[in-house]
Amino acid sequence: MERKKQHFNFGETYDALPNPRRRFMFKSALLLPAAVSLGACEPQQSSSSTSPTGSSGSASPPKNSHTPRYFNAEEWAFLRAAVAVLIPNDDNGPGALELDVPVFIDRQMESEFGHAARWYMQGPFRSASPLFGYQSRLTPREVYRLGIAATNEHCRQLEGKDFAALPFAVQDAVLHQLDEGALRFESVDAKSFFDFLRANTIEGYLADPIHGGNKGAASWKMIGFPGARADFLEFVGQNKPYPYGPVGISGEES
Repeated sequence: MERKKQHFNFGETYDALPNPRRRFMFKSALLLPAAVSLGACEPQQSSSSTSPTGSSGSASPPKNSHTPRYFNAEEWAFLRAAVAVLIPNDDNGPGALELDVPVFIDRQMESEFGHAARWYMQGPFRSASPLFGYQSRLTPREVYRLGIAATNEHCRQLEGKDFAALPFAVQDAVLHQLDEGALRFESVDAKSFFDFLRANTIEGYLADPIHGGNKGAASWKMIGFPGARADFLEFVGQNKPYPYGPVGISGEES
């Protein structure tokens, strides 16, 4: 499918995407606090290839040379499968797996975000409105570890396989259950786990490539975002495509 290059406007650009999942995920990004989980700016590591997987998950996923810093092999397989369901590779553009979103999330687990280093993490821990801030005693990295283990155990009980080994449609159904709060885990709140997973997937897909995701600034190219360029203001309000490729914080032009 021929992709029409568009001028950058959050609402208009996302509305123009025909895939409803992709529109939902991108619009969700507008609700995320700015730089909510971006850690230290490190040079991006070479990792996955850009070979497509297809939204059905039927083709082999791209090979990955990234060695996870935090996640073990079972957790890494879950993460790669989950982000591919949340933002699949399709005719609109590359998916989260192709853009190294798992690499972004893995690196965040070793950042201040993963350790909740700047959050108030003292008790009491009570159920409360999100307006009162984060209420769990668990750091994000602990939420991921416990959430992945609990989800895999749920999948093994129902299907006899870990999440990563299930068909795409079943994986999608499990993530919907997490999102809707239909699953109950003893070790971690399933909804909180999914909220972290969804938010970090969106961040890794749209963040500056210096943080490990958005490989080749491919998502920026797809929506026409100029990135860290300092000379695009003259094009604002002209309602026409920005003619130059995006530039990351590192100064590399894509």
